[in-house]
Amino acid sequence: MVLLCGYYGEHNLGDDALLATLLALLPPSCRVVATARDQHQVREQFGVATCPRSEPVRVLLALVRAQALVLGGGSLLQDSTSRRSLLYYVVLLLAARLLGRPVLLWGQGLGPLNSRTGRLLARLSLRFAQGITWRDDQSAAMAAAWGIHAPVGRDPVWSLPRRNVADRADGPAAGAICLCWRPTPLLNADGWRQLENQVIEDARRRQAPVCLAPFHARQDTPLLKACAARLRAAGLVCRFWRPRTPWRFMDALAPVGLVVAMRLHAVILAAMADRPLLALSYDPKVDAAATAMAIPSINLADADGLAPLPDAWERARRWRLSPARLAQHRQRNRCHQKLLARFVE
Repeated sequence: MVLLCGYYGEHNLGDDALLATLLALLPPSCRVVATARDQHQVREQFGVATCPRSEPVRVLLALVRAQALVLGGGSLLQDSTSRRSLLYYVVLLLAARLLGRPVLLWGQGLGPLNSRTGRLLARLSLRFAQGITWRDDQSAAMAAAWGIHAPVGRDPVWSLPRRNVADRADGPAAGAICLCWRPTPLLNADGWRQLENQVIEDARRRQAPVCLAPFHARQDTPLLKACAARLRAAGLVCRFWRPRTPWRFMDALAPVGLVVAMRLHAVILAAMADRPLLALSYDPKVDAAATAMAIPSINLADADGLAPLPDAWERARRWRLSPARLAQHRQRNRCHQKLLARFVE
């Protein structure tokens, strides 16, 4: 049995996509227990056993029964959420080593690490790992500066196997502008208004409806509800859409005229669905993904702010996926599968 640790069951399609990719790469005979906040959702959607991530004693009991510990995707070794989160994973990795269990950091990002203590704890944690693969060059470079060298791939979700979903009845309408936005301190009220005005102008010109898709239900929904109220006040047709799985999200995007996404995995899944796409980057990981796939993007941290938005919006309307670039990403991601093959039966 393998214990998979991550932010699963958070009603975040990005974390669901990471878990789906990881499960697809494990041997079919491998028994799995995944840490989860909403255990029912994870068991129902993925058919795997779970334990509550917020109860460390039960996680440790699962670790005692496990063959290996896998930190599955995302950026778990960071202190931007809280130092408590980083300590959670440090203790878990230390416990695994004391029990003699292999520790695998699979497709991980490293950081943000905003404090000296956070950097020391993350550096210590890496010493507990028997196998590591990174999802980006920046994480690999930080670890290499600490003397820890490991293969670098791309985000594992680029390797998510496609699965056809027949029912698109509740998906976006033809020609819709699909907004996958999240809260960010990089935009003030004027910035959000500028974004919304761009949506209003484009939707009116094309007579297009607007579809608002909260990728992380708890974090994104309040923002998008407020946005929807302002767009409706401007006379636009708006509806909420909450796809239950990453495959549902990709398949139902087929008739969409444009996706404007902020979260990394919203960008990745929309790109894999081969839809016209604009990335709004609130974090270097989003900027790096957009650059690597030549996706039109706006870096919200740039001094110019949203000044390039109208031009980027029009370029996004013409963007399509490059099969060659996607194949290159998947080739680089073979390191993630090789890591699992070395340690997991």
